[in-house]
Amino acid sequence: MIYQTGDTIVALSTARGTSAIAMIRLSGPLAKTIVARFFFTADLKPVDLSKHSRVARFGVIAHEGVILDEVIVTVFGMPHSYTGEDVVEISCHGSLYIQQRLLQMFLGAGARGAEPGEFTLRAFMAGRMDLSQAEAVSDLISSSSAVSHQVAMKQMRGGFSEKIRLLRHNLVDFASLIELELDFSEEDVEFADRADLLALVDRIIAVVTQLVSSFELGNVIKNGVPVAIVGKPNAGKSTLLNVLLQDERAIVSEIPGTTRDIIEDELVIDGVLFRLIDTAGLRTTGDVIEQIGVNRAYEAMQRSAIVIYLFDAHEYSAADVKGDLEALRPVIGSSHLLPVANKIDREDLSSLESELSDFPGILFISAKEKRNIEALRNRLLELFDSMAEGTGDTIVTNARHAEALKSARMALEKTRKGLTEGLPGDLLALEIR
Repeated sequence: MIYQTGDTIVALSTARGTSAIAMIRLSGPLAKTIVARFFFTADLKPVDLSKHSRVARFGVIAHEGVILDEVIVTVFGMPHSYTGEDVVEISCHGSLYIQQRLLQMFLGAGARGAEPGEFTLRAFMAGRMDLSQAEAVSDLISSSSAVSHQVAMKQMRGGFSEKIRLLRHNLVDFASLIELELDFSEEDVEFADRADLLALVDRIIAVVTQLVSSFELGNVIKNGVPVAIVGKPNAGKSTLLNVLLQDERAIVSEIPGTTRDIIEDELVIDGVLFRLIDTAGLRTTGDVIEQIGVNRAYEAMQRSAIVIYLFDAHEYSAADVKGDLEALRPVIGSSHLLPVANKIDREDLSSLESELSDFPGILFISAKEKRNIEALRNRLLELFDSMAEGTGDTIVTNARHAEALKSARMALEKTRKGLTEGLPGDLLALEIR
């Protein structure tokens, strides 16, 4: 897509559909002129918007003497606007007819329909934000939990950019000194102290490594923490999913193998988004369809950050649980494994609880009677907090940023190796840049 940045664009800025209020935004050199053609005072007197900036006015939108709607028009004169251009926002009633009629009027008067993300593109082109901040706008709009909102807001306000800018500034200074030495190569003069440069490279490698490591957490914050609920048939996995979601999301039956495919839904706990995945019971079966579900259960475990291993407390001994956990550990890798004993409502389990108490972090619940469900929710939060330990105050949520940081780290490691091996300044400067 080739964007024309010299024309005036218009778009509906609120969600499509009927609502109490909708907002239409224009940006570009003709934004004030186009809106002024249709904006009047309540008694249909013209309003001159050319000299207005950062002003909101009440009036009506009319065409050929026919009033379409009562609106609030807010004017932001360049460069004091989101895009750095003249911007006009019209807050109207949210009727679908009114929205479409206004758009048609503005398009007919010389505006062009904005492409997706074009307002933010213009803000970037005008220097109102850098690329990482522009990308954070999309994350902020799509944030579905308090944590993802906080991370996106911090990045949009330049937290990530400022950290990268400082690291880059230090490296550019050293690269400049090294390149200056090339002009005095015959005099064998060193302007950049190699020991100081080595210490700087080590510090930056540590920071970049921390940022790269934070991407795993950033990705789950952005998209939700994947939590797989696994176990043998009839362990109560679907019941637990329904209880956590407070909705009859999955079919519950006494018949083993009822769940044959994965069922996924979202749950927000204290501002953290979790993606719960109910899976087919883990067993060897001759049913082809059920076996596909079992295979998908293993795939779900491999991509989950937390795996809840649910088992019937009356059907399993400590040795059975230990054997299953040992078998699951190679499958889930570094993911958190949370053993949960279910159906404690059926009889006294004091002896079993004592027998299983050696398993770290084990929980005893009754999904049917909703006992200790709050403790399970709290444990999920604790596991999320443990994932966040050591990531620092800046978290990378964008895959492109993570790949760029990995490339930067490789160049820094080459620089470090060159310093220790005494490579000439021109080769060092190449890797630093």
